[in-house]
Amino acid sequence: MLALSLTKPGAPLKWRFSPQPVPASQGVACCDVVNRGGTVSDGKYIFATLDGQVIAIDVNTGTAIWRTQLGNINAGETITAAPLVAKGRVYVGNSGGEMGVRGWLTALDENTGKMIWRAYNAGPDKDVLIGAEFKPFYAGDRGTDLGATSWPTDAWKIGGGTAWGWVNYDAEFDSIYYGVGNPGPWNQEQRPGDNKWTAGMFSRNPATGQARWFYQYSPHDQHDYDGVNEQILLDMPFDGKKQPVLVHPDRNGYVYVINRKTGQVLSADPYGPVNSSKGVDLETGRPITNPEKETHVGTTVKNICPTASGAKDWNPSSFSTRTGLMYIPHENLCMDWADVEVGYVEGTPYVGADVHMRPGPGGNRGELTAWDPVRRSPAWAVKEDFPIWSGTVATASDLVFYGTMDGWFKAVDARTGEALWRFKVDSGIISQPVSYRGPDGHQYVAVLSGVGGWAGAVVSGPVDTRDGAAALGMVNTMSDLPKHTTAGGTLYVFSLPR
Repeated sequence: MLALSLTKPGAPLKWRFSPQPVPASQGVACCDVVNRGGTVSDGKYIFATLDGQVIAIDVNTGTAIWRTQLGNINAGETITAAPLVAKGRVYVGNSGGEMGVRGWLTALDENTGKMIWRAYNAGPDKDVLIGAEFKPFYAGDRGTDLGATSWPTDAWKIGGGTAWGWVNYDAEFDSIYYGVGNPGPWNQEQRPGDNKWTAGMFSRNPATGQARWFYQYSPHDQHDYDGVNEQILLDMPFDGKKQPVLVHPDRNGYVYVINRKTGQVLSADPYGPVNSSKGVDLETGRPITNPEKETHVGTTVKNICPTASGAKDWNPSSFSTRTGLMYIPHENLCMDWADVEVGYVEGTPYVGADVHMRPGPGGNRGELTAWDPVRRSPAWAVKEDFPIWSGTVATASDLVFYGTMDGWFKAVDARTGEALWRFKVDSGIISQPVSYRGPDGHQYVAVLSGVGGWAGAVVSGPVDTRDGAAALGMVNTMSDLPKHTTAGGTLYVFSLPR
């Protein structure tokens, strides 16, 4: 962890902090040694570590104020998410769905690091914090202890459903929203039922953790469609009136517009190739199953779109109030899938599928899409050779910045998608660009290079490019990435024109 002084020439180092996570945590990280960032609040920088700690650092001195251990790496549990701080509480979830862990979201006191509450994402209602406040919109989510009865006996205890993505705080309704990951194992025949409360989204009371509603994007998920992607909170017109919504581009390939007070799905439209389902039934909220893409032991199902990492993964979109468009960085990948029997051993992979990924229709593996949530369609799109694994940032000067896995940092026109500028960096980009006003009053854009993660493991990790099943099938479609970039880790800062 480095702090750089922006008030001095050359931005010299102010302090350095090394959290020194337990090295063994690297061995149980499913998808590379990654961290999705931290947050600054009330003079503290708060972040999580791979070995399951949450740490608060004094932003002026770089010294630790408190450290709280939340995860258990011996069970395969890690933390890769960026915490959210709201109203004096720190919200963070766990990772490890491919290790047979049990997912949760935890709230800590911002000043002391003491745990306030923990809500599990599967199990009996008392563990999931489902009580009198819980009023889901869809009838299929109403009942007692569905987080246990929608699983085989005790399977929810090792069923994944981790919360490794993004948490939002909604001041209007005093609610938090967060997505829940895939059920485990990937072999769906070992866990009949809807497998609640996985592959969906919770709304909770931020003070107590009590659930208010839940919506399941992918009941009985068969394709590793975690529901952890970002949600953008908007007030937008729908059916002739303005509604409070959240807009969520899910891994299952649909952009959802959901009433954030009630959990009702107002619309769900594909933003890339989808054949794993045939649309979303807005009466029930459930995706319409495509029997041809259901997975089974002993059968290889070919050309399932989107792939296991989704039509997009965790990397966040941005929204411009000037254009009314959402800028979605995503991928165009499909897969061949075969279920295999798997047994649970604590702290080891619990997957149960043989996956090989491949480029989707058209051959391009990535795309930047400007999505209009009111018109429910793309305004424009830019095709990329590799999947886009960086976030996007939209500026008030109608620019959209994003990075590519082969190491280009780019700016396009927010209204048309026209390419305006690009710069080659030392390594592929999978981070989130940020725009900020410096102490001199001028606007800058910064991005961290350093390829890695699931799609970049073929470069950052010891992976054999000849093994198409490596990195959970991703290497089959990313084996050429080492020809275009190398591992790295450099912060680049660019000044916008004066």
